[in-house]
Parts: sequence; C-alpha cells; structure tokens
Amino acid sequence: MISVIIPAYNEEKALPATLDCLFKQPGVFEAILVDGGSVDRTQEVAKAYPSIQLLSSPKGRASQMNAGAARAKGNWLLFLHADTLLPEDALMAIDALDDHIAAGGFRHRFSGQNGSLRLISLMDNFRCRSTRIIYGDQAMFVRQRLFQELGGFPDQSILEDIAFCQKLIQVTQPILMASTVVTDSRKFVKKGIWRSTGQVVLIQLCVTLRLPIPRTALAFFQDVR
Repeated sequence: MISVIIPAYNEEKALPATLDCLFKQPGVFEAILVDGGSVDRTQEVAKAYPSIQLLSSPKGRASQMNAGAARAKGNWLLFLHADTLLPEDALMAIDALDDHIAAGGFRHRFSGQNGSLRLISLMDNFRCRSTRIIYGDQAMFVRQRLFQELGGFPDQSILEDIAFCQKLIQVTQPILMASTVVTDSRKFVKKGIWRSTGQVVLIQLCVTLRLPIPRTALAFFQDVR
C-alpha cells in the first residue's frame, strides 16, 4: 500500500483539484492530510473526502510531513504538495517498481501555457536527472523503512526536501519517473517568473557552497495563496 501524505496550510483554492486527482487514482492507498493551522476552509475541503485522514501539526512542511509519516501504514510514502496534481496511474506505477528501487519522484511542470515556465521546468528536470535531488513539488516517494532509517525530514523551516535528499542519495539512487506532475504556477506568476527563478537559483547556489542565504532570496518562501 502507498501512503500519500499531504502537508497543507490555507490551501482551500488549490486543494480540491489535488484531492480530486488523487482519488481518481486506481490501486490501494491511504491519504493523510496534515494541516498546519489553516484559518481558511482547508480542513472543510479535506473532510468532504470521507476516507481521508486529517491530522494537525505545527506549521512547516518538515514537521507536517513527519507527522503524517508517523501515522502512515504504507510500504511507500509519497509526499504530495497540496497544489500539485499527480499524473494518471501514478500510484500504480510506483507500486509496480522493482524491489531494488527505494525512492524517486516525477518530472515536473507548472500549470498554464507560459513559455518561460515551461523552460524553467525543462531546466529543473535536467537538474534532477543530473543530481538525483528530488524537490518537494515533484511528489517525492520513498520506502517507509528507508525514510525511518534516515530519520525523516530534518527539523528546519525551509529546504527540508533538499536536506533529506542529500542524505538519501548517499544510500540509494532515486529514480525520475517518465510521467509528469503539474504544480500550480501561482507563486511564480504573482511574484514574477524570472525574479522567482533568480531567487531559487541563488538559494541553490548558497546551499551548494554552504553560504548564508540572503534575505532577498528567502522572500521566495513567503506564502502566496
């Protein structure tokens, strides 16, 4: 069984499409939504799906995803952002993977038809193929036993996906699935596509060189709904 863990915070707008897409997936899975203290209709939206497990934890993707993993019963853990749509038969494809495969993620693109966003996704997919570092919006999945052995996501407010994957690639080679997830492009559109891209590149560079991340780049992590 696959446990799909969804961290959410004030996601009443994007969440319905994500859950509709998830519950159209064939196969056996459980869905765990971990709310980080939403003050909108996020919990109400989740409760419209009777089979979903609704948990609460302090705000922060790392703490929310770890809380969901602690409750999960599946052999696989799939971490799905609340604004990201899975491709058709995504869960069946994971379930069919060979036993030696322990982790992976999906190719990525943004919603909409903006050419610049398509280019950014192409570059991001190339980066992922080269480094095997899976970002959170790529619907990262990992076998439960390995996730627990690595101690879960580190307790940090940002970049928990990169920090976890840096540990992950020391013990296995995550795969990149052929199909594609679609992430809501709202943040890049509202904050400026190339401005946001520049902030992401600067953050990646600082992480690689182990330098402090400038405040101007950290603005990328501000909530946009």
